[in-house]
This record gives sequence, C-alpha cells and structure tokens, in this order.
Amino acid sequence: MAMEISVSVDDPDDPRSLEVDLDFPREWLEFTDPANENHVIRADLTWLLSRWTCIFARGCHGIVPGKAANGCCSHGAFFTDGDDEKRVKKAVKRLTPLTWQHYRRGFSNWTEMDTIDGETPARRTATQGSNGPCVFHNDATFPGGGGCALHGQALRDGVHPLEYKPDVCWQLPIRRDQDWSKRADGSQILLTTLSEFDRRGWGEGGHDLHWWCTSSPEAHVGSKHLYLEYEPELTALIGKPAFSKLAELCAKRAELGLVAPHPASPPQQLKLRPRA
Repeated sequence: MAMEISVSVDDPDDPRSLEVDLDFPREWLEFTDPANENHVIRADLTWLLSRWTCIFARGCHGIVPGKAANGCCSHGAFFTDGDDEKRVKKAVKRLTPLTWQHYRRGFSNWTEMDTIDGETPARRTATQGSNGPCVFHNDATFPGGGGCALHGQALRDGVHPLEYKPDVCWQLPIRRDQDWSKRADGSQILLTTLSEFDRRGWGEGGHDLHWWCTSSPEAHVGSKHLYLEYEPELTALIGKPAFSKLAELCAKRAELGLVAPHPASPPQQLKLRPRA
C-alpha cells in the first residue's frame, strides 16, 4: 500500500539527501545450518558488518514529515501469522493505563483490518485515528514512558522486546526471506536469506518515506557490528546453532576487512594479509 508522500531529495535540508543509493556492491556469505543439512543461510555481510544502530529518539527523523517522534511507528504493524497475534495478545494483557497511554481492552479494539497488497485482507495493530501513529506508541511526555508500550513492558519484565512486539517490529531492519530451492541433483533445501530491510522492503510505498535509517549515515553510528548488536533477533530468525556459525564467519571476515563495506557506515580500512 503506497503512501502519498512527496519529498525532494535535491533539498539539502531534506533528511533523504544524506541517504546513499540503494544499489551498491555487497558481499554475501552462504553456509549450511549446523543443526540441519537441508537448511542453507545466505547472509548479506555488507549489512551484517555495518555499523547501523537504532537511533529512535536519538536523531531519528521518522518516516512521515513532521512526526520524527514516531520513528517508524507512524503506521500499524501487520501480523505475520496466528502465532504472532497470540504472542502479542498475551503481552498486551500485561499493560495497564499507567504503562499504555492509549489503553484499550479487547483484541478487536487495538487491532484493525487492512490490506498489504490492496486486495487480501490482513490484520494489523490499530492506529490513533486516521493520521495517528500505532496505538501502542506512547508520547515522549507520558509518565509511564515514551515510545512503544510493549517494548517498555518487556524491559520492565526483564525479557527481550522481541518476545512482546509484533514480528515486523522486532525484525526491522533485518529482512528474512525463505524459499524452498531445488538443487541440480534434485535435492531440496530451505534457503534463508538475511539482508537489509531497505526502502524496497516496504514495497512501492518505501520510496515515498520521509526518511529511512538503513541508508542514512546518521544511523550508522553503532559501537559494534550489526550482527553482534542484533544477536537475539538473528538467533530467533535462524536458530542458535546457525547464529553461532554466522557469528564465527562474520568475525573472520571482519578481521580480513570487507571488500564491499556499507557506504553509509564509517570508512573501513581493508586488512590485507602479507604475502608469504
């Protein structure tokens, strides 16, 4: 569903003016899941070894003009499946009017029917009116804490936010695609691709976003590589054995130095092995 937002990237004051182009050289890694020989992971090293970090409320421009405080929460989050709905529904029961500014009781009151492709009905979290952000977004001045009410509750409960938030919310900005692939010998594998959730990941509407963090140097200010910062999320996406192998291979590649680093991240010195 495209959003009718027009911005001029030629304007130096437009936050999009700093974003790098969508197309640039990337390095990819492919390996077999140690726990499943029929599962192959294809990972974008350029993205996973970038210095991206979430800057929500720390310089984030937001995806809608004039609504920087909303970050990427300016729209409702679509559920991926029934399990996603059940997990969030259970987490919502832990919220109260003291922790959720726009408190609503009942699944049908904090969700709405919409469509992703313009045809197929799909359920998502509700919004605060036609032009409001996600119903779970608390204002920065709310006594119970600003930002996502579910995220805040997870931190209070001592659990990772991915256990409470909708899948699409905790997975961003990592994109996971899965497809069954037939090899030349007739065998089949499940191919999981881990990549950057750039503007194209949103569909046609992604090109109209006021600003998007993965392409902006303003968000590539992390103190460590993305694969380390997002260890819990990546582990949830591919499993612990596969993540351990991914981390091992990422560390080795980082030591050598990427040939194709992310252009939005700080310049990296290539480490070349001396000739024997």
